Amino acid sequence: MQIAILGLALLSLGLSAWTIRRDVPLVWEWAVPAPLPRGEAPLFRTVLDYTAPAGDAHSPGIVLRGDGYSILWFEGSQEARADVDIVGVDIGPGGVSPLTERVTRGALSDAFEPRQLVVTLGNTVQNDGAPDALYTTAVSVGGWAMASVADVRMGPDGPAWARKLNLSPLLNRSFLVKSPMVALADGSHALPAYFEMGRTYGALVRLDGRGRVRDMRRMAGPMKPIQPMVVPLDAKRAVAFLRNFDTGAGRLLMTRTEDGGQSWDTVRETDMPNPSAPVAALGLGAERILMAVNDDAGDGGILNLTLSEDGGETWRHMHRLEAGGGDARYPMMRALPDGRIVLTYSIGGKSGIRVHEFNLSWALGA
Repeated sequence: MQIAILGLALLSLGLSAWTIRRDVPLVWEWAVPAPLPRGEAPLFRTVLDYTAPAGDAHSPGIVLRGDGYSILWFEGSQEARADVDIVGVDIGPGGVSPLTERVTRGALSDAFEPRQLVVTLGNTVQNDGAPDALYTTAVSVGGWAMASVADVRMGPDGPAWARKLNLSPLLNRSFLVKSPMVALADGSHALPAYFEMGRTYGALVRLDGRGRVRDMRRMAGPMKPIQPMVVPLDAKRAVAFLRNFDTGAGRLLMTRTEDGGQSWDTVRETDMPNPSAPVAALGLGAERILMAVNDDAGDGGILNLTLSEDGGETWRHMHRLEAGGGDARYPMMRALPDGRIVLTYSIGGKSGIRVHEFNLSWALGA
Protein backbone atom coordinates (compact mmCIF):
# COMPACT_ATOMS: atom_id res chain seq x y z
CA MET A 1 0.00 0.00 0.00
CA GLN A 2 2.79 2.42 0.92
CA ILE A 3 4.55 1.66 -2.36
CA ALA A 4 1.31 2.37 -4.27
CA ILE A 5 0.80 5.67 -2.45
CA LEU A 6 4.41 6.66 -3.15
CA GLY A 7 3.96 5.75 -6.80
CA LEU A 8 0.81 7.86 -7.11
CA ALA A 9 2.57 10.79 -5.42
CA LEU A 10 5.49 10.56 -7.86
CA LEU A 11 3.07 10.33 -10.78
CA SER A 12 1.26 13.44 -9.55
CA LEU A 13 4.53 15.34 -9.21
CA GLY A 14 5.55 14.26 -12.69
CA LEU A 15 2.29 15.35 -14.24
CA SER A 16 2.51 18.69 -12.42
CA ALA A 17 6.06 19.25 -13.68
CA TRP A 18 4.99 18.35 -17.22
CA THR A 19 2.06 20.78 -17.03
CA ILE A 20 4.31 23.58 -15.78
CA ARG A 21 6.85 22.98 -18.55
CA ARG A 22 4.24 23.03 -21.31
CA ASP A 23 2.59 26.24 -20.03
CA VAL A 24 3.36 29.28 -22.14
CA PRO A 25 5.03 31.92 -19.93
CA LEU A 26 2.72 34.72 -18.90
CA VAL A 27 3.08 38.10 -20.60
CA TRP A 28 3.02 40.88 -18.00
CA GLU A 29 1.85 43.73 -20.23
CA TRP A 30 -1.52 45.44 -20.28
CA ALA A 31 -3.61 45.72 -23.43
CA VAL A 32 -4.31 49.44 -23.22
CA PRO A 33 -7.73 50.25 -24.76
CA ALA A 34 -7.95 52.65 -27.68
CA PRO A 35 -9.05 56.18 -26.72
CA LEU A 36 -12.81 56.66 -26.61
CA PRO A 37 -14.38 58.94 -29.22
CA ARG A 38 -15.52 62.18 -27.66
CA GLY A 39 -18.81 62.43 -29.53
CA GLU A 40 -20.14 65.51 -31.25
CA ALA A 41 -22.91 66.57 -28.87
CA PRO A 42 -23.15 65.90 -25.14
CA LEU A 43 -25.27 62.83 -24.35
CA PHE A 44 -26.67 61.80 -20.98
CA ARG A 45 -29.73 59.70 -20.30
CA THR A 46 -31.06 57.44 -17.59
CA VAL A 47 -32.13 54.13 -19.11
CA LEU A 48 -33.14 52.21 -15.99
CA ASP A 49 -34.51 53.31 -12.62
CA TYR A 50 -35.57 50.15 -10.83
CA THR A 51 -36.88 49.61 -7.31
CA ALA A 52 -37.24 46.08 -5.94
CA PRO A 53 -40.79 45.19 -4.89
CA ALA A 54 -39.34 44.07 -1.54
CA GLY A 55 -35.94 43.47 0.03
CA ASP A 56 -32.56 44.22 -1.53
CA ALA A 57 -31.44 44.83 -5.12
CA HIS A 58 -27.71 45.49 -5.01
CA SER A 59 -24.28 45.43 -6.67
CA PRO A 60 -25.09 45.70 -10.39
CA GLY A 61 -22.65 44.38 -12.98
CA ILE A 62 -22.41 45.19 -16.69
CA VAL A 63 -22.22 42.37 -19.24
CA LEU A 64 -21.36 43.56 -22.77
CA ARG A 65 -23.15 41.88 -25.70
CA GLY A 66 -22.98 42.30 -29.45
CA ASP A 67 -26.37 44.03 -29.57
CA GLY A 68 -26.09 46.02 -26.36
CA TYR A 69 -25.50 45.02 -22.76
CA SER A 70 -27.08 43.40 -19.74
CA ILE A 71 -27.27 44.64 -16.15
CA LEU A 72 -27.14 41.86 -13.55
CA TRP A 73 -27.54 42.22 -9.79
CA PHE A 74 -28.40 40.14 -6.76
CA GLU A 75 -31.90 40.40 -5.32
CA GLY A 76 -33.70 38.87 -2.34
CA SER A 77 -35.16 39.63 1.05
CA GLN A 78 -31.77 40.78 2.38
CA GLU A 79 -28.12 40.58 1.36
CA ALA A 80 -26.54 37.16 2.07
CA ARG A 81 -29.88 35.52 2.88
CA ALA A 82 -30.88 32.12 1.52
CA ASP A 83 -33.35 33.55 -1.02
CA VAL A 84 -30.90 35.75 -2.99
CA ASP A 85 -30.46 35.05 -6.71
CA ILE A 86 -28.92 36.90 -9.67
CA VAL A 87 -31.47 38.71 -11.84
CA GLY A 88 -31.11 41.16 -14.69
CA VAL A 89 -32.32 43.02 -17.75
CA ASP A 90 -31.02 43.38 -21.31
CA ILE A 91 -30.62 46.87 -22.77
CA GLY A 92 -30.25 47.53 -26.48
CA PRO A 93 -31.77 49.28 -29.48
CA GLY A 94 -35.18 47.88 -28.60
CA GLY A 95 -35.12 49.30 -25.06
CA VAL A 96 -35.06 47.47 -21.74
CA SER A 97 -36.20 43.86 -21.51
CA PRO A 98 -38.37 42.53 -18.69
CA LEU A 99 -36.57 41.49 -15.52
CA THR A 100 -35.67 37.78 -15.45
CA GLU A 101 -33.71 35.37 -13.29
CA ARG A 102 -30.20 34.75 -14.66
CA VAL A 103 -28.38 32.63 -12.04
CA THR A 104 -30.40 30.99 -9.29
CA ARG A 105 -28.98 29.12 -6.31
CA GLY A 106 -30.59 25.87 -7.38
CA ALA A 107 -29.46 26.10 -11.01
CA LEU A 108 -25.90 26.92 -10.00
CA SER A 109 -25.86 24.05 -7.50
CA ASP A 110 -26.84 21.67 -10.31
CA ALA A 111 -24.28 23.14 -12.73
CA PHE A 112 -21.31 22.77 -10.37
CA GLU A 113 -18.89 19.93 -11.07
CA PRO A 114 -19.06 18.25 -8.63
CA ARG A 115 -22.52 19.35 -7.53
CA GLN A 116 -22.59 21.40 -4.34
CA LEU A 117 -25.03 23.43 -2.31
CA VAL A 118 -25.30 27.19 -2.95
CA VAL A 119 -27.09 29.07 -0.19
CA THR A 120 -26.69 32.64 -1.45
CA LEU A 121 -25.18 34.67 -4.28
CA GLY A 122 -23.43 38.03 -4.50
CA ASN A 123 -21.31 40.29 -6.70
CA THR A 124 -21.18 39.13 -10.32
CA VAL A 125 -18.96 40.27 -13.20
CA GLN A 126 -18.54 39.30 -16.84
CA ASN A 127 -15.88 36.74 -17.74
CA ASP A 128 -14.29 38.55 -20.67
CA GLY A 129 -12.10 35.54 -21.43
CA ALA A 130 -14.95 33.28 -22.58
CA PRO A 131 -18.28 33.71 -24.39
CA ASP A 132 -21.47 33.64 -22.33
CA ALA A 133 -19.57 33.38 -19.07
CA LEU A 134 -19.66 35.03 -15.66
CA TYR A 135 -17.73 35.10 -12.41
CA THR A 136 -20.10 35.17 -9.48
CA THR A 137 -19.62 35.22 -5.73
CA ALA A 138 -21.17 32.06 -4.28
CA VAL A 139 -21.59 30.97 -0.66
CA SER A 140 -22.12 27.35 0.34
CA VAL A 141 -21.77 27.83 4.10
CA GLY A 142 -21.52 30.89 6.35
CA GLY A 143 -21.41 34.48 5.05
CA TRP A 144 -19.23 36.54 2.71
CA ALA A 145 -16.06 35.60 4.59
CA MET A 146 -16.70 32.01 3.46
CA ALA A 147 -17.51 32.88 -0.17
CA SER A 148 -15.85 31.48 -3.29
CA VAL A 149 -15.55 32.76 -6.86
CA ALA A 150 -17.49 30.59 -9.32
CA ASP A 151 -16.62 30.37 -13.01
CA VAL A 152 -20.07 30.02 -14.58
CA ARG A 153 -20.70 29.13 -18.23
CA MET A 154 -24.18 30.16 -19.29
CA GLY A 155 -26.62 28.31 -21.51
CA PRO A 156 -29.94 29.50 -22.95
CA ASP A 157 -31.78 28.69 -19.71
CA GLY A 158 -29.15 29.65 -17.12
CA PRO A 159 -25.95 28.08 -15.79
CA ALA A 160 -24.82 25.12 -17.91
CA TRP A 161 -21.53 24.35 -16.16
CA ALA A 162 -19.65 25.82 -13.22
CA ARG A 163 -16.61 25.31 -11.03
CA LYS A 164 -14.94 27.26 -8.27
CA LEU A 165 -11.66 29.02 -8.94
CA ASN A 166 -8.80 27.61 -6.89
CA LEU A 167 -7.67 30.77 -5.08
CA SER A 168 -7.37 30.10 -1.37
CA PRO A 169 -5.71 27.45 0.81
CA LEU A 170 -8.49 27.98 3.38
CA LEU A 171 -10.82 25.38 1.84
CA ASN A 172 -10.92 27.68 -1.21
CA ARG A 173 -13.00 30.21 0.76
CA SER A 174 -13.14 33.95 1.42
CA PHE A 175 -12.49 35.25 -2.12
CA LEU A 176 -14.97 37.58 -3.84
CA VAL A 177 -15.18 39.71 -7.00
CA LYS A 178 -16.53 43.19 -7.71
CA SER A 179 -14.76 44.97 -10.62
CA PRO A 180 -14.46 44.21 -14.36
CA MET A 181 -11.64 42.10 -15.75
CA VAL A 182 -8.51 43.65 -17.26
CA ALA A 183 -7.14 42.68 -20.68
CA LEU A 184 -3.49 41.67 -21.19
CA ALA A 185 -1.37 42.09 -24.33
CA ASP A 186 -1.19 38.31 -24.92
CA GLY A 187 -4.98 38.10 -25.28
CA SER A 188 -5.57 36.74 -21.77
CA HIS A 189 -7.47 38.50 -18.99
CA ALA A 190 -6.86 39.16 -15.32
CA LEU A 191 -9.57 39.14 -12.67
CA PRO A 192 -9.46 41.66 -9.81
CA ALA A 193 -10.52 39.83 -6.65
CA TYR A 194 -10.18 40.20 -2.89
CA PHE A 195 -9.71 38.14 0.24
CA GLU A 196 -12.08 39.09 3.06
CA MET A 197 -11.17 36.88 6.04
CA GLY A 198 -8.84 38.29 8.72
CA ARG A 199 -6.05 40.28 7.07
CA THR A 200 -7.80 41.39 3.91
CA TYR A 201 -6.08 42.16 0.62
CA GLY A 202 -6.79 42.81 -3.03
CA ALA A 203 -5.54 40.44 -5.71
CA LEU A 204 -4.90 40.28 -9.43
CA VAL A 205 -5.69 36.77 -10.69
CA ARG A 206 -4.10 35.69 -13.99
CA LEU A 207 -6.04 33.11 -15.99
CA ASP A 208 -5.31 31.13 -19.14
CA GLY A 209 -7.61 30.58 -22.11
CA ARG A 210 -9.30 27.66 -20.36
CA GLY A 211 -10.05 29.73 -17.26
CA ARG A 212 -7.37 28.00 -15.19
CA VAL A 213 -5.66 30.11 -12.52
CA ARG A 214 -2.02 30.64 -13.56
CA ASP A 215 -0.89 33.23 -11.04
CA MET A 216 -2.13 35.61 -8.36
CA ARG A 217 -0.46 38.81 -7.11
CA ARG A 218 -1.49 40.55 -3.90
CA MET A 219 -2.33 44.19 -3.25
CA ALA A 220 -1.68 44.50 0.48
CA GLY A 221 -0.86 47.06 3.12
CA PRO A 222 -1.44 48.01 6.76
CA MET A 223 -5.09 48.93 6.08
CA LYS A 224 -7.91 46.55 5.10
CA PRO A 225 -7.95 46.84 1.29
CA ILE A 226 -10.70 45.09 -0.69
CA GLN A 227 -12.54 45.44 -4.02
CA PRO A 228 -9.69 46.62 -6.30
CA MET A 229 -10.57 48.62 -9.43
CA VAL A 230 -7.62 48.29 -11.83
CA VAL A 231 -6.92 50.94 -14.51
CA PRO A 232 -4.00 50.42 -16.94
CA LEU A 233 -2.09 53.61 -17.83
CA ASP A 234 0.25 52.11 -20.42
CA ALA A 235 1.70 48.67 -21.25
CA LYS A 236 3.48 48.38 -17.89
CA ARG A 237 1.89 50.87 -15.50
CA ALA A 238 -1.49 50.63 -13.81
CA VAL A 239 -3.21 52.02 -10.76
CA ALA A 240 -5.71 50.20 -8.55
CA PHE A 241 -8.21 51.95 -6.29
CA LEU A 242 -9.45 49.98 -3.30
CA ARG A 243 -12.09 50.27 -0.64
CA ASN A 244 -10.90 50.34 2.97
CA PHE A 245 -12.91 47.67 4.82
CA ASP A 246 -12.18 49.58 8.03
CA THR A 247 -15.38 51.62 8.03
CA GLY A 248 -13.94 54.30 10.33
CA ALA A 249 -10.92 55.15 8.17
CA GLY A 250 -12.70 57.53 5.79
CA ARG A 251 -10.22 57.47 2.86
CA LEU A 252 -10.00 55.75 -0.50
CA LEU A 253 -6.96 53.47 -0.93
CA MET A 254 -4.66 52.97 -3.91
CA THR A 255 -1.65 51.04 -5.16
CA ARG A 256 0.44 51.11 -8.34
CA THR A 257 2.37 48.67 -10.50
CA GLU A 258 5.24 49.45 -12.87
CA ASP A 259 5.72 45.92 -14.24
CA GLY A 260 2.39 44.90 -15.74
CA GLY A 261 0.89 43.70 -12.46
CA GLN A 262 3.69 41.39 -11.32
CA SER A 263 4.22 43.49 -8.21
CA TRP A 264 2.21 46.23 -6.50
CA ASP A 265 3.29 49.02 -4.19
CA THR A 266 2.19 48.88 -0.58
CA VAL A 267 -1.45 49.99 -0.48
CA ARG A 268 -1.74 53.54 0.85
CA GLU A 269 -4.40 56.10 1.64
CA THR A 270 -5.25 58.77 -0.91
CA ASP A 271 -6.45 62.29 -0.15
CA MET A 272 -9.94 61.42 -1.33
CA PRO A 273 -12.60 60.98 1.38
CA ASN A 274 -14.63 57.78 1.07
CA PRO A 275 -17.24 56.08 3.29
CA SER A 276 -15.77 52.58 2.87
CA ALA A 277 -17.28 52.14 -0.60
CA PRO A 278 -15.95 50.73 -3.89
CA VAL A 279 -15.41 52.91 -6.97
CA ALA A 280 -15.77 52.49 -10.74
CA ALA A 281 -13.09 53.87 -13.04
CA LEU A 282 -12.28 54.02 -16.74
CA GLY A 283 -8.96 54.92 -18.34
CA LEU A 284 -9.18 57.57 -21.05
CA GLY A 285 -5.53 57.60 -22.15
CA ALA A 286 -2.79 60.19 -21.55
CA GLU A 287 -2.96 59.69 -17.74
CA ARG A 288 -6.66 60.61 -17.66
CA ILE A 289 -9.06 58.54 -15.54
CA LEU A 290 -12.80 58.96 -15.17
CA MET A 291 -14.11 57.74 -11.82
CA ALA A 292 -17.51 57.41 -10.16
CA VAL A 293 -16.90 57.70 -6.44
CA ASN A 294 -18.56 58.31 -3.09
CA ASP A 295 -16.23 61.10 -1.98
CA ASP A 296 -17.98 62.24 1.17
CA ALA A 297 -16.83 60.11 4.11
CA GLY A 298 -20.00 60.90 6.02
CA ASP A 299 -22.63 60.40 3.33
CA GLY A 300 -22.77 57.28 1.14
CA GLY A 301 -25.61 58.86 -0.83
CA ILE A 302 -23.32 61.38 -2.54
CA LEU A 303 -21.92 60.00 -5.79
CA ASN A 304 -19.77 62.13 -8.07
CA LEU A 305 -18.18 61.69 -11.49
CA THR A 306 -14.58 62.89 -11.21
CA LEU A 307 -11.60 63.27 -13.55
CA SER A 308 -7.89 62.80 -12.95
CA GLU A 309 -5.32 64.01 -15.48
CA ASP A 310 -2.25 62.78 -13.62
CA GLY A 311 -2.83 59.04 -13.33
CA GLY A 312 -5.02 59.18 -10.23
CA GLU A 313 -3.09 61.49 -7.91
CA THR A 314 -5.44 64.49 -8.04
CA TRP A 315 -9.09 64.82 -9.01
CA ARG A 316 -11.69 67.40 -9.96
CA HIS A 317 -15.47 67.11 -9.94
CA MET A 318 -17.19 66.94 -13.31
CA HIS A 319 -20.79 66.02 -12.39
CA ARG A 320 -22.80 65.25 -9.28
CA LEU A 321 -24.72 62.06 -9.97
CA GLU A 322 -26.47 61.69 -6.61
CA ALA A 323 -26.82 64.45 -4.05
CA GLY A 324 -27.32 62.36 -0.91
CA GLY A 325 -30.30 61.42 1.18
CA GLY A 326 -30.02 57.69 0.46
CA ASP A 327 -27.15 55.32 -0.28
CA ALA A 328 -25.90 55.31 -3.88
CA ARG A 329 -23.05 52.82 -3.92
CA TYR A 330 -21.31 49.97 -5.72
CA PRO A 331 -20.89 51.64 -9.11
CA MET A 332 -19.68 49.84 -12.21
CA MET A 333 -18.71 51.64 -15.42
CA ARG A 334 -17.82 50.20 -18.84
CA ALA A 335 -17.36 51.58 -22.35
CA LEU A 336 -19.45 50.39 -25.29
CA PRO A 337 -17.92 49.89 -28.78
CA ASP A 338 -19.64 53.03 -30.11
CA GLY A 339 -18.06 55.24 -27.42
CA ARG A 340 -20.99 55.48 -25.05
CA ILE A 341 -20.22 54.85 -21.40
CA VAL A 342 -22.56 52.84 -19.18
CA LEU A 343 -22.65 53.58 -15.45
CA THR A 344 -24.79 51.63 -13.00
CA TYR A 345 -25.04 51.59 -9.21
CA SER A 346 -27.28 50.67 -6.29
CA ILE A 347 -29.68 53.24 -4.88
CA GLY A 348 -31.97 53.67 -1.90
CA GLY A 349 -29.94 51.72 0.62
CA LYS A 350 -29.63 48.64 -1.64
CA SER A 351 -33.29 48.76 -2.67
CA GLY A 352 -32.88 49.57 -6.36
CA ILE A 353 -30.67 49.90 -9.43
CA ARG A 354 -29.99 52.93 -11.63
CA VAL A 355 -28.34 52.91 -15.07
CA HIS A 356 -27.08 55.89 -17.08
CA GLU A 357 -25.58 56.20 -20.55
CA PHE A 358 -23.39 59.16 -21.51
CA ASN A 359 -20.53 60.14 -23.77
CA LEU A 360 -17.22 61.89 -23.19
CA SER A 361 -18.55 65.23 -24.43
CA TRP A 362 -20.99 65.22 -21.52
CA ALA A 363 -18.57 63.69 -19.02
CA LEU A 364 -15.80 66.21 -19.73
CA GLY A 365 -18.15 69.17 -19.82
CA ALA A 366 -17.88 69.98 -23.52
